[in-house]
Amino acid sequence: MSIATSSVTLWFVLLLPFVGSLAIAGLPTRSRDAAALIAGAVALAGTVLMAVLYPQVANGTGLHTGVSWLPSLGLDIILRLDGLTWIFAMLVLAIGVLVTVYARYYMSPRDPVPRFFSFLLAFMGSMLALVLSGNLVQLAFFWELTSLTSFLLIGYWHQNESARSAARMALVVTAAGGLCLLVGVLLIGKIVGSYDLDTVLASGDRIRASSLYLPALILILIGAFTKSAQFPFHFWLPHAMAAPTPVSAYLHSATMVKAGIFLLIRLWPVLAGSEAWYLIVTSVGLITLILGAWAAIFQQDLKGLLAYSTISHLGIITLLLGIGSPLAAVAAIFHTINHAAFKASLFMAAGIIDHEAGTRDLRKLSGLYRFMPITATLAMVAAAAMAGVPLLNGFLSKEMLLAEALEDTNETLLDQALPYLVTLGLIFSVLYSVRFIHQSFFGPPPTKLERRPHEAPHWMRLPIEVLVLACVVIGILPAVTIGPFLDVAVRAALGGGTPEYSLAIWHGFSKPLLLSVIALVLGTAAYLVFARALNAADAVPLLGRLRGRRMFDAVLSVLVSGARWLEDWLGTRQLQPQLRLMVLVACAVALLPFLRHGYAPGTEPRTLIDPGFALIWLIGSACAVAGAWQAKYHRLAAVVLVSGTGLASCIGFVWLSAPDLALTQLLVETVTTVLLLLGLRWLPKRLPDNWPGKRTPASVVLRRGSDLLIAVAAGAGVAALAYAMMTRPLPNTISRFFLERSYAEGGGRNVVNVILVDFRAFDTLGEITVLAIVALTVFSLLRRFRPARESVRDPEQQRLQDAFDEAHAGRAPGDTVSDYLVVPRIILEWVFPFIIVMALYLFLRGHDLPGGGFAAGVAMSIALILQYMAAGTRSVEARLRVRPTDWIAAGLLIAAATGAAALLFDHPFLTSWFHYLEVPLIGKIPLATALLFDLGVFLLVVGATALILIAIAHQSIRRPVRPLRGREETGVEKR
Repeated sequence: MSIATSSVTLWFVLLLPFVGSLAIAGLPTRSRDAAALIAGAVALAGTVLMAVLYPQVANGTGLHTGVSWLPSLGLDIILRLDGLTWIFAMLVLAIGVLVTVYARYYMSPRDPVPRFFSFLLAFMGSMLALVLSGNLVQLAFFWELTSLTSFLLIGYWHQNESARSAARMALVVTAAGGLCLLVGVLLIGKIVGSYDLDTVLASGDRIRASSLYLPALILILIGAFTKSAQFPFHFWLPHAMAAPTPVSAYLHSATMVKAGIFLLIRLWPVLAGSEAWYLIVTSVGLITLILGAWAAIFQQDLKGLLAYSTISHLGIITLLLGIGSPLAAVAAIFHTINHAAFKASLFMAAGIIDHEAGTRDLRKLSGLYRFMPITATLAMVAAAAMAGVPLLNGFLSKEMLLAEALEDTNETLLDQALPYLVTLGLIFSVLYSVRFIHQSFFGPPPTKLERRPHEAPHWMRLPIEVLVLACVVIGILPAVTIGPFLDVAVRAALGGGTPEYSLAIWHGFSKPLLLSVIALVLGTAAYLVFARALNAADAVPLLGRLRGRRMFDAVLSVLVSGARWLEDWLGTRQLQPQLRLMVLVACAVALLPFLRHGYAPGTEPRTLIDPGFALIWLIGSACAVAGAWQAKYHRLAAVVLVSGTGLASCIGFVWLSAPDLALTQLLVETVTTVLLLLGLRWLPKRLPDNWPGKRTPASVVLRRGSDLLIAVAAGAGVAALAYAMMTRPLPNTISRFFLERSYAEGGGRNVVNVILVDFRAFDTLGEITVLAIVALTVFSLLRRFRPARESVRDPEQQRLQDAFDEAHAGRAPGDTVSDYLVVPRIILEWVFPFIIVMALYLFLRGHDLPGGGFAAGVAMSIALILQYMAAGTRSVEARLRVRPTDWIAAGLLIAAATGAAALLFDHPFLTSWFHYLEVPLIGKIPLATALLFDLGVFLLVVGATALILIAIAHQSIRRPVRPLRGREETGVEKR
């Protein structure tokens, strides 16, 4: 397979889960079979395609493909496939196939199963993107995306408070760790000078020698420890058992918790080898190993036992990586694979027990072997692998762990105690494994079950059978089965430091074998002695009061209380104090340069101001002052006066030869003025002040005086700054760059529009996204908005007109209003198509002349607003099918698709293309992809404005709520 074909295949594997997630999200709620089929097909196709790519990594060359994003900042989208990433990608995809098959039979048809599979594929895609990332910032981004998608999976049964709480806890812990990781990788990028993973992996000595090494190490380790549930961040994982069992099997075997392990392995060559790494990572891994195993012993819930055992085994992997020797790193990679196999099968077996027996409580379970012998046999083999029984895969990596623990790495107390503490942890591991087997499948038949247990359907057991077979085959024939794949992964992770190692089953009688036998014997004996006491335990001894959930809630409570205190101290329900504080802070910050460097006007020669220009701004200033004066009690007059200031700004732009700015300002001024006028209708009436003794209190006078001083200071400061700038020579700014390249590289002569849709198109994409969010938020708020009581009644003029209609025969209420607006309505209906034509004209000319998508969208919005004002809400909506959300969605999709299309031609996102087409009789016609992006802006602006307009307009067709049992009306509702 060629490099180009392999690159395309890799991109396809990455994008496939996200596409499948979107496809499943559109299925009906009860489409369980269709959703499972699509999800399984996506995971299976990804597995097959990733397997096809194996030759690319087996020969050591790997695969490196990317898309230029922000090359000047070293931020490109890079996919990097080597032996290590291939192993992790195969774990994500292959176990994803098995979990999908299992979930088809586990999930109830009454659940919204398509939503489950949609979340599952989104999580799968996030994990794939994480392990395939060739850029550290890109890795941090997908790290947080896995936190978000796992939040959706854990909280899938959102009707349960425990699921909501567990999802919130997992998100807070892992997302906080992700922020630490982001800062850590930024420090690494600062040390190395690049975020490219290949460059970073080649700079180990430089990183370890830097003064920023220790803070970067600590921050990255916090990110890894939170994700992989290492002490002291382990507490979120057991609570995540509130998720459906397929989620637990997937998250705790191959994906979520392995993300932190992957990061530690990936960065092992550059971060390991220091004393800080050894002490921190080894200590945390060892504590997690023992703590998790100890807690697992006393769990009464099957999934709880498996969750704490997961924590313990993740501690084993972390401990191995902390030791710092290449052989320990080999053992860590090997145990990562082994753990994925036996832990996924154990969770699925626990799910079958819960599904068929109706409980996961170990105290109620016993003798299930009689009822489900196949499931019991599979679970016992998997649990034996977890305990490290010979001829199973877990035994091999356990032997490697003990061998590395016995090595004299250094002379520290931790190194000397390591063999004994590791053996203790393995004894605990055997104990809880034996308890899992004996308490579930042996003993008398269960008597406290709600229903008679029975075997699950064959297809539900099939994933467990596959995984258990892998445990057995790897345990018996490790060198033949897993050996080549492990070798590829190890060489990719360790590079030239890859040691010689053996996967033979028998290494002769040795200390590791002796310790392994001791662990098996003592663990089994401990269960036989303490079995009855374990079943009676209600809490974990020695750790009963150290409840992670309680500590998490306490920390969260302190943070929330602190935030509320800051809100009470700095915030207010009124806008005026907030504006006062904001302006004061801005003035203080702006004053700092003047205090440090002083103030002096420039030396450019002064010019006389044109009288006409001065008159325009005198009128504009007078309107602004008058508007502020009238704002409290005469809102209508204030809006009209402020619009006069806006009109003065438009004329000023024209005067200064900026017609594009003037056009945009005029259109925006028109829309905002009309929307403000519509909103004024629903504001509560302002009453004049009625102070005791008709004397304004001194506090009010002081507040108003301070507001006046702040306003004068801010205005004078801006004026002084503007004067100092305008009396100095024009500096060499970025504007020259745009002027010189607007036509040559953007294909347009309207520099402002070319900046918006080409040079700074990414900013524009973000801005229109924010505009869409604002419009949807305003609409959502106004749907539940209930006007002030005095605003519910019709205006006085309308009441008089309705009274006139009722007093005259042959007239109905509303006839006078209809007659009153008949001429404006007809005129505006005639003008409507002309405004649409003008909007299209502005849109098509925008790349070379004043106009563009934004201006055209605002003009189109004005046409809709005028129709609503003249004809009324019901009349307009009876004739026009306005679907603002469709316009918003289409605008965002077109804008994003235009940018993504550049990637297909190996250009950065949102790179534009232009060409002049010669058309007979017409001449040259400019063609530019920026026009498509501008179309997206146009559609979104129309949709957003129309959505806000409709939200306000629908207030006029509400009516008062009928009084209930004599009570006064308390709100309004739609007709």
